[in-house]
Amino acid sequence: MKLLVINPNISDDVTALIESEALRSASPGTELVVRTAGHGVEYIETRFESLIAAGAVAEIIAEYTADPAGSLPASAKIDGVVVAAFGDPGMPALKELADVPVIGITEAALCAAALQGHRFSIIAISDRIRPWYLDCVERFGLGGRLASIRSINQSLNSIGTVQADFKETLLTLSRQAVAEDGADVVILAGAPLAGLARELRGHIPVPVVDGISAGIRMAEAVVGLQSGPHRQGAFAPPPVKLRRGLSENLDAALTAAQSVPTASKN
Repeated sequence: MKLLVINPNISDDVTALIESEALRSASPGTELVVRTAGHGVEYIETRFESLIAAGAVAEIIAEYTADPAGSLPASAKIDGVVVAAFGDPGMPALKELADVPVIGITEAALCAAALQGHRFSIIAISDRIRPWYLDCVERFGLGGRLASIRSINQSLNSIGTVQADFKETLLTLSRQAVAEDGADVVILAGAPLAGLARELRGHIPVPVVDGISAGIRMAEAVVGLQSGPHRQGAFAPPPVKLRRGLSENLDAALTAAQSVPTASKN
């Protein structure tokens, strides 16, 4: 199995954190291709920044799902995609582009939390990010199971050192979510916190979910189900229509998605 893991922001330091946790989480035999967004922002906090990131993620997916020059070797084929930023930039629209499962770490973390407890809390890296995260939880229909979103309310020195700079703060926020908000599960949100759950397990009295770990394991599971691609319904490929100004890869990816016949209704 080969998974394409995409960091939707431009921080190479965060990509390194993603890759380290993804490698620890992946099953033996799973190959990972880890990529960083080609344009965008250092880290995503707002809906608009997510909008920018979505385009960057789509371009990377298109590289691996389209072959306009006919030069992509068979060994480059991917079996699934993990969008490795909490908030899942571009989701669920990206599911319409690819013919393989596309899994966001938010949906993966929420599913993992829902399986382990009734109410969950999200621990975030900034106050500004909270409205967007709340939108995401409600979009997945889990607003009634959200105990709280707690966040760091201090300026960040560097996105790559959030864990080291705020480990004790994040631990305190997690414990408060359990003691004061009634969380049965804590989600450490965002790629900058990748791997921290491993360190904090045992220090928090409930299960702790890491989005990157959840994303990798859920992607492996969904690929392994071999459920088949979307041909009809809400996530069918976009209909054919006039378009202009797209990159060669993105245009080819759309053409490839649209050229696959829909399933028979008989």
